[in-house]
Amino acid sequence: MTLPDVQADKPSVSVDLTRVGVSNIRKHVEIMKEDSDRPMILLSEFNISVDLPSDRKGANLSRNFEAIDEVLERALEKPVCEIESLCVEVAKEILDRHEYASRAEVNMESEFSMKKKAPVSEIRSQDIIKIFARAVATPEGVRNRVGTEVKGTTACPCAQGIMAERIREILGDIEVDRDKIDLILEEIPIATHNQRGRGTISIEAPVGYDVPIEKLIEIIERSMSSRIYELLKREDEAEVVEKAHKNPVFVEDAVRNMIAYIVDEFDNLPDNALVTAKQVNEESIHSHNAFAERVAELGELRKEIK
Repeated sequence: MTLPDVQADKPSVSVDLTRVGVSNIRKHVEIMKEDSDRPMILLSEFNISVDLPSDRKGANLSRNFEAIDEVLERALEKPVCEIESLCVEVAKEILDRHEYASRAEVNMESEFSMKKKAPVSEIRSQDIIKIFARAVATPEGVRNRVGTEVKGTTACPCAQGIMAERIREILGDIEVDRDKIDLILEEIPIATHNQRGRGTISIEAPVGYDVPIEKLIEIIERSMSSRIYELLKREDEAEVVEKAHKNPVFVEDAVRNMIAYIVDEFDNLPDNALVTAKQVNEESIHSHNAFAERVAELGELRKEIK
């Protein structure tokens, strides 16, 4: 008996759909890094979709499950070095399996574990970082995106400037020499309010260009006032606080720092690589958050930063 293909029927409302798919597919993915002899196990979540023409009632969603299961099974047989390459492979296969589609999209999110050493005691702890990848396949080719979200701390330059003037007045009132006041303000970190910041970078480029996640993580951490750590001794806390207060940055500064580092570090990428840099600061003395973002092609950013 031949079963009817109801998805192939004509819909009652003939409208194209941009995305039809399945979400929240959770899978274990093994990633092999060059500097490790053991694979990294990621618990990952996938969202996969295709476009749907107006003359078709539905998509064959079971094919998405088949494609992702088959690709991941193959990935277990050989090392996978980047999560974006896995998304590219799945996207291409999904497009092949849906003959009516002109676009297939795969999104993947995972949590990435990194070992960190405290700055003074060098005590070790783990940091859990969000990483994500996306691949879009069309008959013209495939573009892939990789990114990460990293937490850090920022110290407010504005409040620090206000506090510095108050300290200058107090020291002047007790007749401290002006030269000594300048030296004190230069050498001793001035109080200010802090924020826990969440920096995000994603870079989208044609397949074949290398965008290491570890480098994106490093750039985001360098763009804030200081890194944060899961475990710190007292001497480490002093070092982190001093470093942050000697390097105050606005939320806008953090994004601009990211852009400058990206332009400097990724000279291998083409001008049409799409860069998104975003910073969200969770304020400590305000009830709101602050954010800044830049989205632009790398060629445009290169012209701005000369």
